[in-house]
Amino acid sequence: MTLTLPSHEQKSQYLRDLFTRTYLKDVVERHSIQNDTEVLEDLLNIVASAIGSLTNPMKLSNTFASEKQVKISSATIDKYLGYFSEAFLLFKAERYDVKGKKYIKTPAKYYFNDVGLRNARLGFRQQEETHIMENVLYCDLMRRGFDVDVGVVEYNFKKEDGKSARVQLEVDFVVNRGNQRYYIQSALSIADPEKRKQEIHSLTKIPDSFRKIVVVGDRINPWKDENGILYIGIERFLLDENAIDM
Repeated sequence: MTLTLPSHEQKSQYLRDLFTRTYLKDVVERHSIQNDTEVLEDLLNIVASAIGSLTNPMKLSNTFASEKQVKISSATIDKYLGYFSEAFLLFKAERYDVKGKKYIKTPAKYYFNDVGLRNARLGFRQQEETHIMENVLYCDLMRRGFDVDVGVVEYNFKKEDGKSARVQLEVDFVVNRGNQRYYIQSALSIADPEKRKQEIHSLTKIPDSFRKIVVVGDRINPWKDENGILYIGIERFLLDENAIDM
């Protein structure tokens, strides 16, 4: 429908109306929400502004208290986030400890089911390519029938003073389907060697042989490094579903 509209303004208005008249109306009516519609609107705005960021209901509750001067419990926020997921507005990506082979209850990440709706929600103001690209990849992997989590890898090391230290390294996506597994990083660019090293740090600490992939925003020819990590441009990745197994 939006493709047939002649101007950007008309397309934007269509998406905003769709958001309000269809999705929000469905949530409000289905769950008989009377007095918290403004809270629902603000919650969607906050989540839309922070796609790809780890969060939890308590953190969001604190955001309402500090930025909106509104007191709303973490339990209520958790309930509303569940409503948005049921309405297919949001996806909740659970956090998975790769080495410990267990889920971490909190925090989690939220992605929009439709990036156009997310952008319309914010009036097309926040166009961070890194976060939008991550959201697009998440949706595409879900569309392909994968189970998609966000990962964490604990890494123990010795500091220069000889003391032991431990850090948690993030893996953008832990992707599963049957006995298949992939670890995927989303990176807008890896032209800078230091940036590439940073992006693959978590992947090199994963102690198994499942395929590891870095999807980049640049148009590049697919290649593998000395660690066996595949680097592929997002356009090729999205258009060729077999590229994940190169």
